[in-house]
Amino acid sequence: MIETPALTQETLVQAYGDKARFCRTANPQISLVFSQARPMDLVELERLLESVGWSRRPVRRVRRALECSLICVGLWRHDPRLPRLVGFARCTGDGVLDATIWDVAIHPLYQGSGLGKQLMDYVLDALREMGTERVTLFADPGVLPFYQRLGWELEPYGHRCGFWYAS
Repeated sequence: MIETPALTQETLVQAYGDKARFCRTANPQISLVFSQARPMDLVELERLLESVGWSRRPVRRVRRALECSLICVGLWRHDPRLPRLVGFARCTGDGVLDATIWDVAIHPLYQGSGLGKQLMDYVLDALREMGTERVTLFADPGVLPFYQRLGWELEPYGHRCGFWYAS
């Protein structure tokens, strides 16, 4: 078995950019990292989204959506040779008053261990740094209870939308 060197803060920044942050995990053998700077492989992103049951989207449209997004965050399982995308979220908005979170996904093998909450915390921290005052979120009705547990206010009819306000 080949041992991989520990991921230090210096190598974290080199591999994932200056806004990269470690993700807490129960398994110390696994390093997970949040990054806004690491380039997104569109095929890998498509695989992640398919793993959570989403339908395929045209690659050129996904590329354009990412280019037009305010923030794109990947959650990477670190491997010095080939990091794997295990989570993702993106935001659109003006970067000042309003933002909307889209496409939140955690690979099924990693669900249920608090990574979705940490991903949302990371996204909201990034939006706070921009001074964003109000954030909306669109999600499938089946996952709205997850966001409600995180403190999001659901729209009155509980359809697909939640709201978060800076405090």
